[in-house]
Amino acid sequence: MMNITYVLENKLYINLTNKCPCSCIFCIRKNGDGAYGSDSLWLDHQPSEDEVIASLAKEDLDSFDEIIFCGFGEPTAELEIIKAAAKYLRENTSTKIRINTNGLTDLIYGRENTIDELKGLFDTVSISLNASDAKEYCRVTNPKFGEQAFDCMIKFATRAKDLFDSVILSVVDVISEEEIQKCELLTKSLGIPLRVRKYAE
Repeated sequence: MMNITYVLENKLYINLTNKCPCSCIFCIRKNGDGAYGSDSLWLDHQPSEDEVIASLAKEDLDSFDEIIFCGFGEPTAELEIIKAAAKYLRENTSTKIRINTNGLTDLIYGRENTIDELKGLFDTVSISLNASDAKEYCRVTNPKFGEQAFDCMIKFATRAKDLFDSVILSVVDVISEEEIQKCELLTKSLGIPLRVRKYAE
């Protein structure tokens, strides 16, 4: 049985895909097959739009504090499914919707301003910053796109700020305190709050 959805602390998470263009040094996939005590999040095949919506239809969507696109892969690697699933949620619940993303959609799809396609579908967009410059970003996240990935992610975040009510940049606390301080300076210059996430053992 595939776990397309899972629940943690009264939040519903959508495990949309296992695809990801990065291989972060702190990725939870390196530690096991679940997240924070969930069942396995490895999918035996890429869920279709119909399968994702069918999984959501089984849930009492209004009972959750938040619904989050976040699992064992980069959700925007399946952009069309995201749009369909988020539209379904918008039409069927008033619960707040968030997406956790690496912000690399323009490089994934080879076109500009892909984030515009998500306008109106999410209340919060949380983007993995992970480093204060391109060189360190590559060391930490190992993106298949190389150093251009950092600028792509920053552009995504800047554009998101114009489109969504709430935008967050995040780092994981495995990076040095000095690097976190550099990230704080960067996010302050962008006018976007920084969240420091605890590393999941």
